[in-house]
Amino acid sequence: MIETRPPSERVVLVGLVSQQQDEKQAREYLEELAFLADTAGAVVLKHFLQRLEQPHPVTFVGQGKLNEIADYVKVTEADTVIFDDELTPTQLRNVEKVLACKVLDRTNLILDIFARRAQTAHAKTQVELAQYQYLLPRLTRMWTHLERQRGGIGLRGPGETQIETDRRIILEKIARLKDELKKIDLQKTTQRKNRGKTVRVALVGYTNVGKSTIMNMLSKSEVFAENKLFATLDTTVRKVVITNLPFLLADTVGFIRKLPHDLVESFKSTLDEVREADILVHVVDISHPGFEEQIEVVDRTLREIGAADKNKIYLFNKIDAFTFVEKDHDDLSPSTRDNMSLDDWQRSWMAQNNTPSLFISARYKTHAEEFKALLYQEVKKIHVQRFPYNDFLFDLPEEEPSSSPTL
Repeated sequence: MIETRPPSERVVLVGLVSQQQDEKQAREYLEELAFLADTAGAVVLKHFLQRLEQPHPVTFVGQGKLNEIADYVKVTEADTVIFDDELTPTQLRNVEKVLACKVLDRTNLILDIFARRAQTAHAKTQVELAQYQYLLPRLTRMWTHLERQRGGIGLRGPGETQIETDRRIILEKIARLKDELKKIDLQKTTQRKNRGKTVRVALVGYTNVGKSTIMNMLSKSEVFAENKLFATLDTTVRKVVITNLPFLLADTVGFIRKLPHDLVESFKSTLDEVREADILVHVVDISHPGFEEQIEVVDRTLREIGAADKNKIYLFNKIDAFTFVEKDHDDLSPSTRDNMSLDDWQRSWMAQNNTPSLFISARYKTHAEEFKALLYQEVKKIHVQRFPYNDFLFDLPEEEPSSSPTL
């Protein structure tokens, strides 16, 4: 029997250069949107970019640009057009009329990826709640199209079943999902309490920076890791022992720019592992051209969930993918991103802001032992305060780093 796969959706991406984002940022955001589309299984045909002071309230882009996109969609028979911002119900309705094809916004695309990635009942409930909250103000538009839906990007989850058109029923579903999450949250809280006073470390960072690879490196486990956005949705906790010092290590969902508010709200319980951690390891992809902004996105999200004041380690990952320049000692030229050596980066503000930091390659385990030593020292500071009578542990002869099975 020959197995056939459905053809990949062919998509067109649309972004704006506006007062909020310059052309460099807009192009970078479109590249990220293309990565999101690829993660969702689509093939990107073309990027459209328009310069406007602010999004058009009726059609997001100008009428001329919208007609240009419509002509391209017609000629290429593209399946879907994806906008790099959240569209209002009015914009969505008007754009669909002109383009005569499926239209998604960034929020809808991210929700679709989350629906694909959700594995546990907890994650599935969180995603479903966010989907319904997203759909609620768009009932008029969505419900008239349900009979024509055949699945595909942006239409998984609630869209694949015949959702009741009654707003009251949708609100009841949202209330039920919130109740389910409360019950799951209570179970998770009980699990965390049962872990006692063991020091907790949480890996945080932008999506696709290598957190799961680092988790596998430290715990010798097999957490799913892939070069895709949001490869990890469910928080994974492992018990790790470095030398003779045990602690709990959590791998958490990655953050991203313009993360839908409803999704942040739905996943706040998942982020409890971050809020209750003693140490945060903020993983940064040093090879990404916009890593400074990614740091800001993560820091802003940490502030939103009340975890900004935690003890923190900056871990600059993927040095294997970053081209460092070898500089002579007598080279007095000003240091820029394009001519900095690894030593320059290590002496830069990132490494000298009173927060421990390290540059590594989790993929090739470059500086892995240095990272374990740094983590050991940071965990030890908390451990000796919490267990003052266990100091004898640190007098034992050193052993090879080890890990234990999942809790």
